[in-house]
Amino acid sequence: MKKVIYRILTIVTVLVFAALLVAGLTFIGKESSGPADDLFSKISSGISLIENKFILGRREKSRSIELKWFDNYRESKNMLLFPDKVLLGAYDDKTSDTFHAIAELEDSLKTVFPLIQIYTAWGSNRDQRFPSTELNAIYNIGSLPIVTWEPWLTDFDKETMPGLPNPEVRDKEGLKAIARGVYDIYIDRWAMEAKLFNKIIFLRFAHEMNDPYRYPWGPQNNLPEDFIAAWKHVVDRFRAIGADNVIWIWSPHPAYQMFDEYYPGEDYVDWIGVGTLNYGTVAPWSKWWTFDEIFAKHYELLAKYNKPIIISEFGSLAVGGDRAKWFKGALSDFPSRYPGVKSIIFFHCSSDATTTYQTLNWYFKNDPEILDVIIKTTSAWPNI
Repeated sequence: MKKVIYRILTIVTVLVFAALLVAGLTFIGKESSGPADDLFSKISSGISLIENKFILGRREKSRSIELKWFDNYRESKNMLLFPDKVLLGAYDDKTSDTFHAIAELEDSLKTVFPLIQIYTAWGSNRDQRFPSTELNAIYNIGSLPIVTWEPWLTDFDKETMPGLPNPEVRDKEGLKAIARGVYDIYIDRWAMEAKLFNKIIFLRFAHEMNDPYRYPWGPQNNLPEDFIAAWKHVVDRFRAIGADNVIWIWSPHPAYQMFDEYYPGEDYVDWIGVGTLNYGTVAPWSKWWTFDEIFAKHYELLAKYNKPIIISEFGSLAVGGDRAKWFKGALSDFPSRYPGVKSIIFFHCSSDATTTYQTLNWYFKNDPEILDVIIKTTSAWPNI
């Protein structure tokens, strides 16, 4: 009975704080960035911690025990620059500040993830600020965050960012503008927040910069040297502010190569990220590819940089083939086949509208055959 009462009181408390937060933010308005706005951000973080404690409470003890081996990694950037095992992780689009969806996926796979990925865009909106709420929630449940940080430039407010061109022309040579300091106010705020977070963050900035079709920071608007200049500029700003807790992931698209042309240099890259997604026969431009057909032919080209590699988006659709077979072929004896790969992040997205006109579902947590394959293959790996 006490547990029921506690649960009701917790839910009521969260709802009351949430109502106050919404009312406050509505009053303040989108453009505010002053002390009151920061106060409501802190209230939001408090709500997140309450929700996190309540929803993940049943897993808190077991998760902490199962991730005990990861404690040393979480406290040592050097260990994460030279990891001695494959670190699993996931992204889930249903993730809230509580990361309940991640916990459900972990339950299905009978594991816990040391790494959890989120995505955030550049801009002046509140949800484009440094995601301290989410990062604290990830750290508080024993994991480390990976932030895919996407430099969409059209959401910046000209009133708070003097000198910006009009939104309709910002993408043209947008990386060159980043490199010459146009967006330094935003970059510096992120860097300061990262420093204050004071825990290790993986930052995957401007991913797939060599893809001429998908993102505005690609080669349709920018030259490779513009990307390198922008990358170095952002890293240098973080370093100048003292945000040395950031691990930088350089993440080109494997299909378009030109890796050397886009590589910022050994001193500016900590990890190399590469997405490996099988779209099957969902679109005219795609077919059913095995993991090795997507990844293997690029592995040696990426391994030559002598950086740990992360499969930053790993998954397969169900259209056009056998998904369980795909996962088995990908994960069987993986560490011995690809010793340079030190992390795999499951792309567990139920509503992906970023690539095709139709919404794609990458979910597999309710497919017992796939779950069985993943559990059996990964449990056979050494040191995991």
